Formats: sequence, structure tokens, C-alpha cells
Amino acid sequence: MLIRFLPVLLLFGLTFGCTSNETESETKDLSFQEGTLAFVQPNGDTLTTIALAIADSDAERTRGLMRQRSLGYERGMLFIFDAVDTGGMWMRNTPLPLDIVFVAPDSQVINIARRTTPFSEKTIEPDGPRKFVVEVRAGFADRFGLTDSTRVRWTRTP
Repeated sequence: MLIRFLPVLLLFGLTFGCTSNETESETKDLSFQEGTLAFVQPNGDTLTTIALAIADSDAERTRGLMRQRSLGYERGMLFIFDAVDTGGMWMRNTPLPLDIVFVAPDSQVINIARRTTPFSEKTIEPDGPRKFVVEVRAGFADRFGLTDSTRVRWTRTP
């Protein structure tokens, strides 16, 4: 008898898999093939390079890494803002602790918020005007030696 209703149960599960607050675009997996970013020491040596998901629209910046359940050390998200600003970031609907790297228009790291608190709605502010923000797995900055003397170089995948 259960086998007869299995297709109906599967359809019901697929149809109603998202909660009422989620849209399909909020639950799809991110592509970390949109670009690459290198963290560079003042002498020009590369500390490490990561694959990027790029958030350069209002919708993408709002979503960020929300609902992302895993993030390896080889991946991250680059937020590109339309204007230089002192606006901060938050961890709403983000289940992973992150390191948030605030970057000035000249690609110099301004400051790093290490091991942020998942799901927090507290605003995390940069120490100065930022143009970019890089979000990476918590512990990344310590693991690879990022400091406020680090610079970033990034390219978009064609």
C-alpha cells in the first residue's frame, strides 16, 4: 500500500520542500566558478588563492552566503559594491561562522572580522570606507596569515 502512495509523497516533498520564506533562488547552490581571488603580501607574494562566487547586484549582495551549509578553504564570496561606503555586513540566515574581510577601493584589506556568529543580525562594520567584502570560512584569515597589510587581486572568469 505504501508503494502506491510513494510517488505522491515524493511529489509532495519536492513541491513543498522550501519554507514559505524561501524562494527557489534562495535555496539553489552557489557557483564558485565566477572568478578567482588571491590574497597577496606587501612584497607581492601570494598567500593563497580561492575560487569565487561574486555578488555584484543588490539581490546577490542581500543573499550572500545565506543558507550555505558548507564552505571549504578554497572558496569564498566577493561582494562588489556600487559605491565606496562604510556600510557593514550581517550573518542573518547564515549557518556558518565566517571571516569577513573588508577591502578598500585600492584592494588593501581594511580589517577582518574573524569567526563571526552564525545567524546574528548584529551589523559588523568596517574600520573605514570599503568597496569590496570577501567572505571566507571561519579561521581562514588565521590559517593563511591575512592582516590589514594584505591586498587582494581578483579576476572574473570569462
